[in-house]
Amino acid sequence: MKRLSLQWRITLLTVLLIGITCVAMNLLLCSSGVYYMDTIADSLQGGTVILNDGQAASFDPQLIAPDENLTIIVDGVQGRFRTTNWYITAVVTLLSGILAYFVSGRALKPLRSFTSQVEQVQLNNLADMRIDEDAISEFRQLSRSFNQMLERLNNAFSAQRQFTGNAAHELRTPLALMQAQLELFSVEHPDVRPETAEFLTLLREQTERLTQMTKTLLEMSNLQQVARNEHLQLAPMVEEIFTDLVPLSEKRSVTLEAEGDAALTGSDALIYRLLFNLTENAVKYNRPGGSVRVELAQRQEKCIIRVSDTGCGIPEEYQRSIFHPFFRVDKSRSREYGGAGLGLSLVWEIADLHGGSVWVEKSSDKGTTIVVELPAGTESNPSGADIT
Repeated sequence: MKRLSLQWRITLLTVLLIGITCVAMNLLLCSSGVYYMDTIADSLQGGTVILNDGQAASFDPQLIAPDENLTIIVDGVQGRFRTTNWYITAVVTLLSGILAYFVSGRALKPLRSFTSQVEQVQLNNLADMRIDEDAISEFRQLSRSFNQMLERLNNAFSAQRQFTGNAAHELRTPLALMQAQLELFSVEHPDVRPETAEFLTLLREQTERLTQMTKTLLEMSNLQQVARNEHLQLAPMVEEIFTDLVPLSEKRSVTLEAEGDAALTGSDALIYRLLFNLTENAVKYNRPGGSVRVELAQRQEKCIIRVSDTGCGIPEEYQRSIFHPFFRVDKSRSREYGGAGLGLSLVWEIADLHGGSVWVEKSSDKGTTIVVELPAGTESNPSGADIT
C-alpha cells in the first residue's frame, strides 16, 4: 500500500467503500424481496397443480385462470433475483472504481503541478521558482510555506556567494603583493643558503597555490553573472586546451588524444574551464606514460563529453564526493600537484549552470572515465559580466 500513488489509494478506498455499500444494499434488497415473495405465496390458499409424477408445475397465468383452490409456486425466481442483484453490485462497483480513478486524478492535478514545479528547483533558479499561492485552499498554506523556504535558501546562498567573492577579492591583492616581493627577494639575493632557498621556494609554491584557489573561488562566486549565449564548437576548444597542457603532459609523459566534435550554446569561458579542469585532472593524476582521451559526441539535443585517463582510479565510495568543494581523495597527491579540491567542484557548478550534469561513468585500477552531458542550447543570461 505504501508504494501506491495517492490517486490509486483514493481509488481503492473509494471502490472499497462503494463495494461495502453495494453489498449491504444487495443483502437488504435480497432479504426484502425474498420475504415479499414468500408473503405472496402464503397469501394464495388452496391446492397445488400436480402432474402425474407428483411434481409441482409452473403455469402461464395468461392461459390458466387461478381460483381459490390453486396455489402458485414461484419456480426459481428467488435464485435468479439474488444472482441478478450480485451482478448489478459487481458492475456498479467496477464502474464506480473507474469513475473514482479519473475523478481523483483531476482532483489531484494541483498536487501534480506542485510536484512538477518542485522537481525543477535548482540552486541557480531559486529566485524564479515561486509556486502559485492562488491554488485551492488545501495547497495555499503549503505553497506559501514552500515559497518562504525558497526565499530563505536563496538569501542564504546569495550571502554565501557574496562572502566568498568578497573574501577572494580581498585576498587577491595581498597575495599578488606577496608573490611579487618573494620574486624580487629571490632575484636580489641569489646567493642565499640552501635552507633559505628551499624555504623561499616553498613560500612561492604555497603563495601560488593560494592565488589559484582565490581565483577559482572568485570565479565560482561570479558564475551566475556570466552570459551563456555563445555558439561553441568544442573540437577546436579541446585542441587549444591540449596546446596549453603540453608542458604538463610532457612532464608526466602522458599522451593526449581527441575524437569527435559537438556544438552547444553557452559561455565560452566557462565551457573552456570545464574542459580544461577535467583534462588537467586526468593528466595530473595519471600514471607516467599513460594517456588521456577526450571524446565529443552529439546526440539529438544533447552534447556528450567523455574524458578518460589511465590512472589508478577513484574508489566507489568517493565517486560522488569528488565534485564537492575542497574534497580530495588523496590529500598528499593533491598537495604534490598544488590542488585545492576545487577543480571538479567548479566543473559540477558549470555543468549545472548550463542545465547539464556530470558523473563518474566508470573507474577501476585501469583508469577513470568522467562524463558531462550538456543540452545543445540553453537560455541566455542577460548579464554579460566577465569572471576575471
